Amino acid sequence: MSWPRKYLDLPRIPEPEVMDDSNEVQAYSSAAADAYLSNIDDTFVEHALRLIGPAAGRALDIGCGPGQILTKLSARLPGWKFIGVDRSLTMIHRATSPPHSVFFLAGDACSLPFGGSSFDLVLCNSVLHHIGDPACLFAEIRRIAKPGAAILLRDLRRPSRVAFPLHVRWYGRHYDGLMYSLYRDSVRAAYTPEELSAMLNAAGITGVRLFRHGATHLGIERRAAGAN
Repeated sequence: MSWPRKYLDLPRIPEPEVMDDSNEVQAYSSAAADAYLSNIDDTFVEHALRLIGPAAGRALDIGCGPGQILTKLSARLPGWKFIGVDRSLTMIHRATSPPHSVFFLAGDACSLPFGGSSFDLVLCNSVLHHIGDPACLFAEIRRIAKPGAAILLRDLRRPSRVAFPLHVRWYGRHYDGLMYSLYRDSVRAAYTPEELSAMLNAAGITGVRLFRHGATHLGIERRAAGAN
């Protein structure tokens, strides 16, 4: 006997759009420096490096948090300029001692203060589950990315109702306390591959494709024109 889909699907519970509570920001910032989460960030950086072309350019990280992704990228791409945007001023203030090529500012992912076709690389890491209207995020990515720009959006994946408890316990085993609670809530707020695929089809961004990263993440990518 097969169970109806409605009994297997885990209902999505959205998270707040802005992580601005000082305790939450401190927990996330501390975890970002931890070896486990830092390794996860490294896989995102390596993915981005595979998508870009040979020339230097401008990169934007939407929802940059404390800036760890751009700090890592700037060390690998000395000729590039980087901008990180986050709605949380508390997060922006945690982005300490950035390299001279990295700039941070407060801003809304759905209303970015940049002209069209401004960036050669657009990044968005673990932000989608915070966005109340994902269509506006995709519209902004489409607007600000150059026609041949690389795009990388990656987020958590929401498992089935049955798999959720074990999924959170296993993949959240490296966290404790508030960070564990934040991780559990983020997984519950994330999207399924089917939901993200539907968003991608409606987004109107040319040349992008859906990808999965292990059992925990999924996202969209586009290789830059001229990328190997």
